[in-house]
Formats: sequence, C-alpha cells, structure tokens
Amino acid sequence: MTAPLRERDALRRAAHEHAPARRSRRGPLLAVGIGIAVVLLVLRLASPALGSQLLPDTLQDFVTLTISVIVESVPFVLLGIVLSIIVQVWLPQAFFTSWLPRQPLLRRAVISFLGMFLPVCECGNVPLARGLVLKGFTVSESMTFLLAAPILNPITIITTHQAFGWSDGILVARLAGGFLIANLIGWLYSRHPDPESLLTRSFAAECALPQEHGHSGASKLRESVELFRREMSTMMPALFIGAAVAGGIQTAVPRSVLVTLGSNPVWSVLAMMVLAFVISLCSNVDAFFVLPFASTFMPGGIAAFLVFGPIIDVKMLALLRTTYRPRTLAQLTLVVALTSAAIGLVVNYFA
Repeated sequence: MTAPLRERDALRRAAHEHAPARRSRRGPLLAVGIGIAVVLLVLRLASPALGSQLLPDTLQDFVTLTISVIVESVPFVLLGIVLSIIVQVWLPQAFFTSWLPRQPLLRRAVISFLGMFLPVCECGNVPLARGLVLKGFTVSESMTFLLAAPILNPITIITTHQAFGWSDGILVARLAGGFLIANLIGWLYSRHPDPESLLTRSFAAECALPQEHGHSGASKLRESVELFRREMSTMMPALFIGAAVAGGIQTAVPRSVLVTLGSNPVWSVLAMMVLAFVISLCSNVDAFFVLPFASTFMPGGIAAFLVFGPIIDVKMLALLRTTYRPRTLAQLTLVVALTSAAIGLVVNYFA
C-alpha cells in the first residue's frame, strides 16, 4: 500500500472512531454559544427600558457590536449551509466537475466566477466550500472559490457600484484584486505536495469517508437533516467566538487612531486593512460602511479595505479554522495581506 493510501485509510479509521466524540463535544459548545448570544440580546434589548445604569457604556458597546456581527452573519451562514447540502446531497456527483475546463489555470479562472451564480457572502461560503471539496473539488480549487466568491458576486458588485461608481478605479481594483488573489492562492496551493495536510484532521477524515447517498427522497431528506445538524454544530460556535473577538477589539481600539493615519499613502492602506480585519463586515454591505471614510482616506486605502476585508477578518479566521490548520491560515493571511497592500499602493499611485 502506498503512503497516500495508508494515510487516507488511517484518516478513514480515525473518522469512524472519533466521530461520536466530536459530536458529543460540539453539542454543548453550540448550546453554550446560543445561550450566551440570547443573554447578550436580552441585555441589549432591556437596557433602554431599565436605564443606562444597567450596563457600563463599554460593555454596552461590546454587546451591541457582537450582536450586530452575529445578526448580520447568521442568515448568510444558514444560506451557505443549505446550498452546501444541495450540492452534497441533491445534485449529481459530477454536476460541477463535468463541465469545468480540465486545464488547471483555466479551470480555476472559471471557478472564480461561480459566485455569480451562488451569491453568498464570505460567512456562507465556508460551509459551501466544504461541500464542494466533498463533491470532488481539490483543496486549491475550493480555496479559489472561497476567496473569489465574496467579491465576484452580483450583490457585492452592485452595492460597490452604488457606493463608488467608477470613481478612482475603486470598483475595478476590488474586482480585479479579488480575482487575482483567489487565483494566486489557488495556484500556490495547487503545487503543494500533500494538500490534505492543509486541512484540519477532522475535516480531512470527513473527506476520506465514502460518500453515501440515498437513492430515495426519504433517505436524502434524512441525510440533509444530519448534514444540517453537523454543519450548524461546526459553524455556529466559531461564528459566536469570532463575533465576540471582533466586538471586543472594536471596543478596545478607538477608530480615531485609524482615522488620523488616512492622509498618508502607505499608512492609509495599512490602517484600512486593520479596520477591515477588526470590524468583520459582510462583503455585501461593506461598501456603504466605508463610503464615509472616502473623504478622509486615500482611494488605495478604500480599495485595500474592500479587497482584504471579505477574505480575511477576525470572524472569517474563526470560521476558516473549522476547515484549515493554523499554519495554512497564517500563510493564507500573509499572502492575502501583502497582495491587498500592493493593490492599495498601486491605486494610490495612479489615483
């Protein structure tokens, strides 16, 4: 038996042996996460009626910011999970792979535009990308989809155009930058000698399991319910943690510190990337959030915000941790940050 086959066999055995233990750990985590979210929501709703003394201002800001990230993200996470179930259970095995080009570069370029037909923001793309891997995509191809889809989708394009039009090349820089970064990452990881080592051990083991699809509508429905329960127990705790971290950082770091850096060509880019990383906005609405900053920050800073934020932020790193190992995420963050900064500097040079 060859080494890859031995490794796949070991992962398959590990998946069978440890699946019940993982399920038992995820259930309480999900319950605790939902419980904390409900308590925060009740406190926030009750504070106006009970007076400003109920919560200190800082804690009230933390609660508001954390809940806003959760409320904004949950619909897209649910949509992504539903699309992932449709892809895994209800579509034919070769639905995507049969019509994609065989040439790797052209294939990844086409995958970059799948977001035009699956308009889910970055939160929902994580479960959807996991489903695509289980459906036959390689790890590098799933990364290309994951990074491109939040930017190259109709909702993001329309909202960015409504916010900025064609001024200063911000819309063009965002679309071209998203395509460039997604295909660069896809190309880099397509050359990796052991792609399965990029994944967490639990998800790699899940990929190694034989795909069991029922032939009747009832069995497919049961499988869909099981997949929904499993993806919810994986994604929601990560979302709650990411939202809490993002809310805490926003409370601790004054935005005035970032705004003072806006007029410098280099610092404006770096400051807006830090802001995008911290506030963890959805790609479908981030253009309207950053629009008021356009009068203070240089165009390159705005472009870097709109390219970097949908790919890497606090909330996304927590969600991506369900699928990729920490070393993979560190490499991913470094490459995306350097490329986004370069795009911002180029825009500042020509604007």
